[in-house]
Amino acid sequence: MNYRFLGRSGLKVPLLSFGAGTFGGTGPLFSNWGTSDAIEARRLVDICLEAGVNLFDTADGYSDGASEEVLGAAIKGRRDSVLISTKTSLPMGDGPNAAGSSRFRLIRAVEDALKRLGADYIDILQLHAFDAFTPAEEVLSTLDALVRDGKVRYIGVSNFSGWQIMKALAVADRYGWPRYVSNQIYYSLIGRDYEWDLMPLGQDQGLGALVWSPLGWGRLTGKIRRGMPIPESSRLHATASFGPPVEDEHLFRVIDALEAVAAEIGKTVPQIALNWLTTRPTVSSVIIGARNEEQLRQNLGAVGWTLSPEQIAKLDEASTVMPPYPHFPYRRQEGFARINPPIGG
Repeated sequence: MNYRFLGRSGLKVPLLSFGAGTFGGTGPLFSNWGTSDAIEARRLVDICLEAGVNLFDTADGYSDGASEEVLGAAIKGRRDSVLISTKTSLPMGDGPNAAGSSRFRLIRAVEDALKRLGADYIDILQLHAFDAFTPAEEVLSTLDALVRDGKVRYIGVSNFSGWQIMKALAVADRYGWPRYVSNQIYYSLIGRDYEWDLMPLGQDQGLGALVWSPLGWGRLTGKIRRGMPIPESSRLHATASFGPPVEDEHLFRVIDALEAVAAEIGKTVPQIALNWLTTRPTVSSVIIGARNEEQLRQNLGAVGWTLSPEQIAKLDEASTVMPPYPHFPYRRQEGFARINPPIGG
């Protein structure tokens, strides 16, 4: 397994990491992702560590904390061998302070997460959503205190817009508080919006991308094909409405290209889709998920080999869409590209 620096930090993370959203699944969304108990989770963690995958991502909002609890049980006795990334800010109950990033909420969320994980510290704490009601100074000063107390090592965000990230970074710089070094983002061959604004921000400000749902919310698993119905066993029947939408023709155009490349080099469609992401600027780690050992081993086979420039170009062409204003107007004009080069391929 290759390792990359997490943004402009000194922390090295594996090219592939494991998403624990399948652990302890409950509710209409997470129960369809997976319901691994501690015994099953420990076996998946074993396989990951054997392959050099030592970063495990979870969140307090995953199955109301059950994901953190199962992950904690699965890594018990080997905390020093793993990196834990967890997220908070989404609702954890109905109380008036059960959501957001206030000082009250963040301190309690970290303390609760540490108990569920059975850990003394969190390697990467990420805000799961932007809190428009809490001043950035309150958020960043609290995160600074958590870092100083040794309860958190690094901080990041997820599902933020560009201006929200830049405002926070400006506040952190003004007061000398820790900066965000990670941005956990949705990015796939059928969802390249990240490239339009957040990717250049990440390059400029030193945020490493941790990619969630790299298979396009389960659409790039190789089970969906042009002219065929979605298999009865697909979780999309129950979960499609929760995830990012995609236009059918765009999806099938990408699938056609993936199948062509897969046939050329003897890899699977999901392996091609995952490998393509590892070639993209700012990507520090691609978060893979698995409900069982077979899925995990297949996803781990997405690295250790390279796509040719011609194959990457084929995938780029099939997946590219016209970006919205203000990202598209001048890129087509000769000369402007010299000072604003396209980043996304």
